Amino acid sequence: MGITVILNGYKRGNQLEEQINALNSGTVKPDEILLWYNYPGDDDLINYEVVSKIPTALNNKNYGVWARFYFAFNAQNEYVCIFDDDTIPGSRWLENCLQTMKTHEGLLGTVGLLYPKPNPPQHSSYYEPYIRYGWVNNGIQNEEITQVDLVGHSWFFKKEWLSYFVREQPHPKYTTCGEDMHFSYMLQKYANIPTYVPPHPSNDKSFWGSIKGEYGDDDVSLWNTNKSNDEGTPFKHLMNEYFVNQRIKGWKLVNEKQNRYDTD
Repeated sequence: MGITVILNGYKRGNQLEEQINALNSGTVKPDEILLWYNYPGDDDLINYEVVSKIPTALNNKNYGVWARFYFAFNAQNEYVCIFDDDTIPGSRWLENCLQTMKTHEGLLGTVGLLYPKPNPPQHSSYYEPYIRYGWVNNGIQNEEITQVDLVGHSWFFKKEWLSYFVREQPHPKYTTCGEDMHFSYMLQKYANIPTYVPPHPSNDKSFWGSIKGEYGDDDVSLWNTNKSNDEGTPFKHLMNEYFVNQRIKGWKLVNEKQNRYDTD
């Protein structure tokens, strides 16, 4: 019942060692750590001494946010946890995920979005009102396991579920977004597997999936910028477009009655 951690790097190499130290200091330590690094050639902050100590795929091209999930097929353990490069887990995060899996088997994440009143698919928006659960300062530090529509910042799951991730392929234009929506939808569509945020008790950050959320508030983050892809399409527009695309294809949100999971 081991855990493989997949770390992802892109222009935040200065935080890699901190991530690794946090993982190796946890109450449950990963059995292996693998690193997927998107185009480190222009990253002056990457610590090659640290990289040399773990199995690493260094790429001369930015393959976007999807490729690390394909890289995870190299994992040698039952469970996989994929981390964004701005995410420093609490010391009990992996323990928290294993405990959650015992009662609520599903895709687990550091922060989750729950859409309370979903619009018809063609009028949906990724940015329409939702509730955020997990570590976020502007969201809800959920004391209990909470079912959500999608998760991000880290994804904890059974390795065998990667087979669902690759059942359908994204259009090349979406390489910079959508992996979070896609995984939850594919698990729902092919295996009726729900998505959860494990408990994030407000009085104990050691359980949290991220204890330094401020690391995501930089100009590398697509969430906080108005950057565009190589074709000139704003990333926020792509996320909206992909969200609507998945909804039209059949992704049902938690608060749509026909998709309500009974976990009692």
